[in-house]
Amino acid sequence: MLLSNLNLLATAPGGVARLRELILTLAVQGKLVPQDPADEPASRLLQKIRAEKDRLIAEGKIKKDKPLPPIAEEEKPFELPEGWEWVRFGEVLDFQGGGQPPKSNFSEVPLPDYVQLIQIRDLGDKPQPVYIPRKLASKFCTTSDVMVGRYGASVGKVFWGKEGAYNVALVKMVDEHQVFDRRFLFQLLLSPIGQSLFAGISRSAQDGFNKNDIEAKLIPLAPLAEQSRIVARVEELMRLCDALEAKGQLETTQHAQLLSTLLGTLTASATPEELAANWQRVAQHFDLLLDRPEAIDALEQTLLQLAVRGLLVPQDPADEPASVLLQKIRAEKDRLIAAGQIKRDKPLPPITDEEKPFALPVGWEWVRFDELIHPQKPIAYGVLVPGPDVSQGVPFVRIADLSIANPPERPEKTITPEVDAQFPRTRLEGGEILMGVVGSIGKLGVAPKTWAGANIARAICRIVPADAGLHEFVLFLLETKFMQESFAGDTRTLAQPTLNIGLIRAALTPMPPPAEQSRIVTRVTELRRLCFELRQRLAEREAVQARLAEALVQQVA
Repeated sequence: MLLSNLNLLATAPGGVARLRELILTLAVQGKLVPQDPADEPASRLLQKIRAEKDRLIAEGKIKKDKPLPPIAEEEKPFELPEGWEWVRFGEVLDFQGGGQPPKSNFSEVPLPDYVQLIQIRDLGDKPQPVYIPRKLASKFCTTSDVMVGRYGASVGKVFWGKEGAYNVALVKMVDEHQVFDRRFLFQLLLSPIGQSLFAGISRSAQDGFNKNDIEAKLIPLAPLAEQSRIVARVEELMRLCDALEAKGQLETTQHAQLLSTLLGTLTASATPEELAANWQRVAQHFDLLLDRPEAIDALEQTLLQLAVRGLLVPQDPADEPASVLLQKIRAEKDRLIAAGQIKRDKPLPPITDEEKPFALPVGWEWVRFDELIHPQKPIAYGVLVPGPDVSQGVPFVRIADLSIANPPERPEKTITPEVDAQFPRTRLEGGEILMGVVGSIGKLGVAPKTWAGANIARAICRIVPADAGLHEFVLFLLETKFMQESFAGDTRTLAQPTLNIGLIRAALTPMPPPAEQSRIVTRVTELRRLCFELRQRLAEREAVQARLAEALVQQVA
């Protein structure tokens, strides 16, 4: 049953990971290989442990241990096969914590008579090994020792295959009575029943589990001979999972290449006629291309790219050209300067032909982004140090509040009126475009009217177009890959990636005639709605797949 339905399980969302979990679940439930009546039962192993403990107690070599409570029937999470036994962790296993030598003795390269100090960070994709003098190491592990993360986000993380010393963030499992095949113990601790040992344990950086946390929890004990057969079967099935995963990764790579190539032909179109021909070529492969969320994301971004190149809607020779609106914006700025209402701005460099990445249709203009901005409301950062919340404070907008479709009615955080008074330039009226410039660079939102009077964080910049008719086009423009790449070209990395406002002001921007802007926004909105519907259908299909896979898992388990 399991093997015959591998494809269904593997193609469901998260399918291969779910399949691995299922294999381990079946393994520790005794459902993966047949039982052999000739195997020495687990009860016999437990009798030997008890007899050995009694002997050592009688000889005074160990103290009489406090007995763990007997296992009640209602505690057992599932029924075990003949020959298996439920045991409390502390009856059969123990663990040893690691040591922590001073960091002053760490070396990034192995030296004579040094050993590697195994740390949590060595378990990820980018290990950073360090080495310590062997004489300073207090706890050692070998490649056959099963290790478990003890602290923080890595509580319960299981691994083996490392040799050296290990630090306090790890524990080494101790099977003093040798009732486990080491490989089976590894698989057991990886399984859901093994991971339940560590459920409910604090995952803070300081708190970790101790013996009292897990010694009374239940684990299944299988006959040693069966453990060996289970290990062989699990390893065989995990190799199949590896192959399925590799196949999926290959398909994902091939899919991405095909998608990039075909969508790339659209954005490379030089004329509407060429675009129409290329679109027909892509449309023939929609069923193949749009079968995953990232493909729909790529299609949507392609549509935006076509829009900013003037290829998404036809041009109308009767449209007032973009240059007329730009002249009006410039004239209003000059009037405000002459009236002393604003300062004369530092001129931005003229746009050279070499800078222009593609030709624009008749009536369009290349401009610096700052030429589209309201002269009395220049692009500006917000409050640098907000201070603590205050009960009657001024609402304070952070990057987490930004959303185009669903902003909160009011931001949660507040600042004092005294802090707000220092930043009048970025006080909101409602309707402003807001963009992340620190950390989540490019994240966009629109301030609702309910935010009137609020101020913004230093991680956000405020953008107010010079003309109300520009608002929707500028917002859509900021979402395009073209503009995002323009901004990202000179991102500074301080504590976090940070975008300089000077770079935003100078960004090269395609400007269509106002009437065409309106047509572009309408068309983009229609096409994005279709993309949204495609995502919904895909999600529904994936949900059905997931339910089928879950039903199969329940049937097998």
